[in-house]
This record gives sequence, C-alpha cells and structure tokens, in this order.
Amino acid sequence: MSDRWYRSRPPSRPIRVEGGLTLRSKRGDVARTWWSRRFLEVLESFGMGGRLTRGRAYARSGQVMSLSLSSSLVVALVMGSQPRPYRARVAVRKFTDEQWRRVEHALADRAVFAARLLAGEMPEEVEEVFADLGLSLFPDTTRELSMDCTCPDWEVPCKHLAATCYLLAESFDTDPFEIFAWRGRSREELLDRLRALRDPMRAEEPEPRREFPLEDCLESFWQRPQVAAVSDFGQSDLGQPDLGQVAERHPEAVLDELGPLTAAGRSVPELLRPLYRAIAEGS
Repeated sequence: MSDRWYRSRPPSRPIRVEGGLTLRSKRGDVARTWWSRRFLEVLESFGMGGRLTRGRAYARSGQVMSLSLSSSLVVALVMGSQPRPYRARVAVRKFTDEQWRRVEHALADRAVFAARLLAGEMPEEVEEVFADLGLSLFPDTTRELSMDCTCPDWEVPCKHLAATCYLLAESFDTDPFEIFAWRGRSREELLDRLRALRDPMRAEEPEPRREFPLEDCLESFWQRPQVAAVSDFGQSDLGQPDLGQVAERHPEAVLDELGPLTAAGRSVPELLRPLYRAIAEGS
C-alpha cells in the first residue's frame, strides 16, 4: 500500500467513545495559563502548528480514552476508526539528579520563587532559573522531544498525538507541577526538597528519648538529676538551675526530670506525684 494511495483515500470516521477525556474549552484557544501556552508555542516552533489543529476535534469530542504522565513520558490511548485504540506517546528528556539538585538550590535561594511554588503557583520567571543553569524547562529542540503512535499515519504529530498534546496542555493548566514531573521531579519530591533547603531544621528528626527500667538505675535514682535551664527556674552561680528554687516554685518539677521510668509496668513519676503534692500542700 503506497503513501500516495493512503493520502488520497477518503477520511474514515472515528469510532465514538463513551466517557472519553474531553477538553474544557469548546472553541478557540485551549491553553489558559502562560505555562501551558508556552508548551503549545514550543510545539508550534518545531513546525507542528498546522498538524496540531488536526487533533483538536479529537480532543474535544472525547476520543482520548486515557492519559497518564510519568517521569519523562506521557502515554495516551486514542480511539480512531479501528476497533482497537491507538497508543500515542510523547517523551521528553528528563533532567539528571545533579541537574535537579542545582535547580532546587537556585529556586530555594530565591525566596519569592520558593514561596510561590510552595503555594502551588508557577512564577513566570522560573524559566530564567533554568536558563541561568544552562537548562530549559520546556524542550527547546526536537532532539529533546520524541513522539510516536501506533496508527498508520506517517506524519508526526498525527491527529492522535495532537489530541494527546492538547489534553496534556490542559493538564498543565490544572497542575503546573506536572511540567516538573515530566522533566523527572514529582510535586512531592520538589516541595520536600525546597522545604528542607529553606528550613534545614525541619529535616532533622528529634532524637528519641530512651527508657530505662527502674531496676537498672536504682543506684542513681536518688541522686540529684541534671536538669536543663528553663526561663522561670532560678539559676545558681555556676549557671545550673537552683533545685531549691525549682522545688519552691514547682514542687513536682523534679519528677518531670526523672524521664520515663517504669516499675511493674507503671510510671514511677506518676506514682510519686500524689506524694509530692501532699508534701507541698502540708509545708
């Protein structure tokens, strides 16, 4: 079968799909935000503009049955004129871990960018951050972008790929973090890294308190405990809390410094607390 015959044959009607994915926009432009418009502009700059419009009717009539985005790859099932749907794939080169590390540090260093990203917004100047690092958030050459479809159409993009691109652009409208995910960094990974870089203390886990059975510390149980200075505690000349003032102001405070001591499965501080209260009230 020659390409000439294929191009000259009358167009076939696609099989209608019930419950397929459809574009929100019913006429006119598809993209609503700057970043999804930018994505379509990139495809048009590759000479795909005229061929993209072929898939707009497919995207609006619900011919796309499913669309999934993973790291560097978008896969869609698109129903055409055959009983089985075609598989359309749009792939982009993902950034390496080292490239993402540089991007994350650059974004975290600019407080406004980090704040807006943490709020779920995409700053328009974010492309400058990537450009300063010698990277491009959107593919800037056809070498970074790959498209293929299982249909017999030899043109790229075919109408199945074009419909996939339109739905992908509208998906970017809804969630700009999918652009980062397409480049290899999920929303959770990116936001967690930005939070950690902006506030390193949040990344440190507090050291768990150790528990000691009472029988393991009987010899030192009645020794004076080493307590940390607290603002309303009295201070001795050596800079250590004055336990006399501690006991005077907070009779039960010394129990809180015993830690999670247990005896016969019960908390020793809680067993002694009524006794301390009684002594304090009778003094």
